Amino acid sequence: MIPLCSPKDARRPTALALGSFDGLHAGHRDVIRHAIEADSGIPTVVSFWPHPREVLYGEPRLRLDLPSEKLTLLEPLGIEQLVLVPFNRELACVSAEDFVEQVLVEALEAKRVAVGRNFRFGRNREGDAAMLHTLGTAKGIDVIVVDIVEDIEGRMSSSRIRAALESGDLETARKLLDRPYRFQGRVVRGRGLGRELGWPTANLQVDGRKFLPALGVYAAWAELDGQDERMAAVMNLGPQPTIDPTSPSAVEVHLLDRSFQLDNRQLRVEPVVRLRGQKKFESLDALSEQIGHDAEAARQHLAIDAQATAG
Repeated sequence: MIPLCSPKDARRPTALALGSFDGLHAGHRDVIRHAIEADSGIPTVVSFWPHPREVLYGEPRLRLDLPSEKLTLLEPLGIEQLVLVPFNRELACVSAEDFVEQVLVEALEAKRVAVGRNFRFGRNREGDAAMLHTLGTAKGIDVIVVDIVEDIEGRMSSSRIRAALESGDLETARKLLDRPYRFQGRVVRGRGLGRELGWPTANLQVDGRKFLPALGVYAAWAELDGQDERMAAVMNLGPQPTIDPTSPSAVEVHLLDRSFQLDNRQLRVEPVVRLRGQKKFESLDALSEQIGHDAEAARQHLAIDAQATAG
């Protein structure tokens, strides 16, 4: 796996793509391709962490891809390192000119830099792509400004992917990402109520910075850490309105027709279809019966998905 490192630990000189690249959609991949196509230095992606708006305005910014998840996505694109520039209030006060000098020239020895046309940087977002081109060229950097990629619905953007996930539209999210949407978490011990109902579940502890889809019940694929086998599953994302209406939102995964010891293991989940929203049932028996219907619907949807993937 490619390394995740700070600027001081990066291999140099670099040919880099600069931006957030959350979701790594077609527009992001185009910027990356332009950055590394000339073989000017170590193929690198450079991003800020945490997101500037978290530091400046206290706005939580949930990510489609956490840094560790990006590593496996960037490697097939030809990237050899992911560099995270620590964003703090000190960096927020650095001018556009000083950013180019201190980060791109001195820290990363950039020989080639590619950015999207809407890229902004420097104190109060004073720098844009045109300024970066001017400043970088003066420092001997080959700066490439890449046009925004569009499809029939408009420009490719992370916000479109988030909107699809927020509505439970996994198919649209998959098309925009050009890959399935996934997340993972460590299996932690729950109250065991699912097992009492005949539907034992793995309760996932998911990183709180990860963007999750709409609340509801999903047909999903699940993979255990260290294994390549996809297992059919039904997933509930949200609180437990029938059992405990005051419970916090949780991720519960029931493996269909499989039984494993899962405590403390990492489980990766790929939701495929949102089957329904959450509902409060009149009794636990009614809830158990509905889970049975959900499980059968999940089997049908996942069989279709498996055929489509194989084809």
